[in-house]
Amino acid sequence: MRIETHSVAPVGWDAYVASHAAATAYHSAAAVEIGRAAFGLKALFLVARGEHDRIVGILPLVEQSSLLFGRFLVSLPFVMYGGVLANDEDVASALAIHAGELGRQRGADHVELRHTRPMEGLAFPERLDKVSMVLGLPRSLDALAKQLGSKLRSQVRRAEREKPQVAWGGVELVPDFYRVFAMSMHALGTPVYPQRFFEVVCTALGGSAAVLVIRAYGSVQAAAIVVHHPDRIEVPWAAATATAKQSALNMRMYWELLCHAVSAGAQAFDFGRSSVDSGTYRFKAQWGARPMQLHWHYWLPEGAAVPHLNHSNLKYALAGRAWRLMPLRCANLLGPHIARHLP
Repeated sequence: MRIETHSVAPVGWDAYVASHAAATAYHSAAAVEIGRAAFGLKALFLVARGEHDRIVGILPLVEQSSLLFGRFLVSLPFVMYGGVLANDEDVASALAIHAGELGRQRGADHVELRHTRPMEGLAFPERLDKVSMVLGLPRSLDALAKQLGSKLRSQVRRAEREKPQVAWGGVELVPDFYRVFAMSMHALGTPVYPQRFFEVVCTALGGSAAVLVIRAYGSVQAAAIVVHHPDRIEVPWAAATATAKQSALNMRMYWELLCHAVSAGAQAFDFGRSSVDSGTYRFKAQWGARPMQLHWHYWLPEGAAVPHLNHSNLKYALAGRAWRLMPLRCANLLGPHIARHLP
């Protein structure tokens, strides 16, 4: 077996992704290039080859750097999933170790590999503080309504008083989505991605991505972007105004998302990543979603600690508090210049 490093996806990359049971929409070559297309970041495509030069494993990486958090390689930043796809554990470990060597060569502070399962035999430190919240889906909308129960159904019906207008589309709806999303990120104290990032995502993922917009009171009140994976539909980005939450339009949005997933024949709906027992965790759990453990593995230089580039990091938390005090217009101007450095 030999491992190659490419700056663009080699021939056979997407065919291997399509054949692998653990692949996600984010493993496609076009999706790996999202960081480059949106922010000019360096993408690396690691390929393991076996007999007759056959691909037996892949690992996509994106390099990021910032004055605050240093230089790092991630598989994959900006999205939920990434990491190694391989024919067996030996190939997977070899690709991960090679990624660590690349990190060492490039002077990285760490390499982060985002997996949905442990990597047996790999001596990398592991973070276990994140889960995906996943709801198994029935085959019909009637069965979905019964599964959710009367309390949730009544909240969804509450939104009907506001006469919501529901629209599904693609990249043409990104500006509507972005207006609500930018406000929501500011309230959380998190720098927002530029609108162009979401346009790039929708373009790169093609038919695997869709945008939902809920309008009421003459403006957009809730919006989401969904991503179709082979066995499930995920909502990596969703937002609602304060008014939407008061009038249950956010609940109507999630009902529409679930109906979309059932109608598409998805086996499960992925509500996205959460910290256990956080507010978002509890919100997702009320829909019946169950936690699926995420396994983030790290190559680190000797003596380095596992990074926490989130609000559990004091520097990040203090910056978040200051960000919330900044006027929204300023935050929307400055946020995209910062968000490109965050994984």
